[in-house]
Amino acid sequence: MAPITEVEGRRLTLSNLDKVIYPASGFTKGELLHYYATTAGPLLAHLYNRPVSFLRYPDGPDGQRFFAKNVPPGTPTWVKTAQVPHSQGPARQILVQDLASLMWAANLVTEFHTPQWQADAPGRADRLVFDLDPGAPADVVQCCEVAVWLRERLAADGLHAYAKTSGSKGLHLLTPLEPTPSEQVSAYAKALAQEAEADLPGLVVHRMARKLRPGKVFVDHSQNAAAKTTATPYTLRARPEPTVSAPVTWAEVESCTDARELVFLADAIAPRLERYGDLLGPLINLNRAGRIP
Repeated sequence: MAPITEVEGRRLTLSNLDKVIYPASGFTKGELLHYYATTAGPLLAHLYNRPVSFLRYPDGPDGQRFFAKNVPPGTPTWVKTAQVPHSQGPARQILVQDLASLMWAANLVTEFHTPQWQADAPGRADRLVFDLDPGAPADVVQCCEVAVWLRERLAADGLHAYAKTSGSKGLHLLTPLEPTPSEQVSAYAKALAQEAEADLPGLVVHRMARKLRPGKVFVDHSQNAAAKTTATPYTLRARPEPTVSAPVTWAEVESCTDARELVFLADAIAPRLERYGDLLGPLINLNRAGRIP
């Protein structure tokens, strides 16, 4: 029988705690839930008031995966939701606002993905994002080179950039903004991606076509579109091992010479939070929010 626990006054059924989710490391569902519980502070801050899309992988990264935006059947009535515009008409999505909701969602075995805008201002982005995706044989080392170029270019426009690993192969760059229409942010991000390609033609490509990407870094600007989402800071990823989309310092980015230096597993995050705090805190407090030209 699945154990029932109480979280902040809410009764939750947490199932299959001994089930191995990440076979390469023997990481179990119980360990996954423990990770989300102990990382709840910063994770909830980045999830707060943002409609969540789930990438679920209940049988591990090698099993079936499915992306879900709508409220799942059986969602407890106390889990908050928000009406969100979609191309087919408005729909409701989950808001993970508290620890109980986080543990309920984590029990589904999921990656968390969120848009660049908040539920009460859909389509008005308060952050800009670049997803730096390397095409083999390029890897995160080349992504770091591009990230530094983009940081300096954004700084020239008065914008502050922060970095995190994607938890997969590349890097994400994020910049806090005064709320701005997503269309305007998308156009600005695309222009910068094109500028990066012009300035670093042997290293950068701004178009998605696979044939253009071997050995280069794809500067994906498309996640600034209102309909798109990005892996939330501190989410686990459906990879062979329990890798995390982890904030990194610019010193780590600048000094990276081996892709393994920027791979962070679940057990590395608590020590990093103790050492650095939340490196992406300015995205929440918006104390360094800028305005795109």
